[in-house]
Amino acid sequence: MPLSLTSDPPLRRLRWYSHAYNRADFYRAAAGLGWLPRRARLGLARQIGRLAPWLMPAEREAIRNTLSRVTGATGSRLEELTVATFADFAMCFSDLVSTNRQPLGRLASELGAVKGVERLTPLTGGFISPSAHVGNWELAGRLLAGRTARTTHVVVAEEEARDLERWVRRDGEGVRFASRSRPTISLELVAALRRGEVVAVQGDRALGTRGDVLIPFFGRPAPFPLGPFLLASAVGVPLAPAFCLLDPDYRYTVTVVEPFSVPRGGETDAARAWVAVLEAVVRAHPTQWFNFFDVWNPRPA
Repeated sequence: MPLSLTSDPPLRRLRWYSHAYNRADFYRAAAGLGWLPRRARLGLARQIGRLAPWLMPAEREAIRNTLSRVTGATGSRLEELTVATFADFAMCFSDLVSTNRQPLGRLASELGAVKGVERLTPLTGGFISPSAHVGNWELAGRLLAGRTARTTHVVVAEEEARDLERWVRRDGEGVRFASRSRPTISLELVAALRRGEVVAVQGDRALGTRGDVLIPFFGRPAPFPLGPFLLASAVGVPLAPAFCLLDPDYRYTVTVVEPFSVPRGGETDAARAWVAVLEAVVRAHPTQWFNFFDVWNPRPA
């Protein structure tokens, strides 16, 4: 059965967050600040992030509209949340190209807490871990691999700029990045799950394929990918959502949500359950959901 994880012929090809600043020299500059003490580096990143809304007006408007719907905030409070989203993103981005590239053992010092990891103990076979563009999602995948002692296959979109990949993706220490655009990706993931390994996917961005489904999200239908739930039902493995959020003290908290199964024919209901989990996380941490476009009406290319 089609799993909608590959590059299916699109009904409407979607164009995600792309701008003039998405260049290797900016990644290189951010990584170059890695010599600073981490708290000083994140403080600097936060200040730079607070300037970004005025350099990126389209993204600022998208974030502002999203936060208005998510939080109900207006006026000065809404502006504060909008600026805080860019500041939080800048800090997580700084960690992505510096802290996240350190050996897994050194990352433990930046970890504040791991909640719900005991929920993974009964999962003796493979499972799928959906996450979202919340906090430091790349770090979540690496920490999950370390905690489960299983290979974790992180499904990613093909980078628009190939020279950016080395700054954000690094195989090793139990993590393997798998591009969704590969023709054999579905077969590879099925085989990994049957070996008892983990598949980590992003579940908050529609793909513009036949695998998208409209689900109410903060009171308005939004498209979400159905692929992870089709894969789970086809192989007979559970889903265990996980998130990695930056705390006020600059440490990360990883939270594993209660796993749930996907019966055959119940894929859309499972997607709704996932969206309910995502909605709760975004409601609690609105400035750490980093989708800089209108998620209810993604723009076609």
